[in-house]
Amino acid sequence: MIMLVNILLVIDAIIMIVLVLLQSGKSEGLSGAISGGAEQLFGKQKARGLDLVLHRGTVITGVLFFVLAFLSAFILQ
Repeated sequence: MIMLVNILLVIDAIIMIVLVLLQSGKSEGLSGAISGGAEQLFGKQKARGLDLVLHRGTVITGVLFFVLAFLSAFILQ
């Protein structure tokens, strides 16, 4: 059982890394932080399309990662 949980944990971690790397950046670097960073911080810009799918996938894999990590630690004891 512990081997299955560990394999799922590694697969989930790899998927989460890929999803995070595929997401687009939210700022334009230092110039965006100085001039227009407040618009993104306080504005109501919602993710659409592929960004929304990547965001939701990242959240789901992140929650699954923590559940599997806690399950792995619980099984060991």
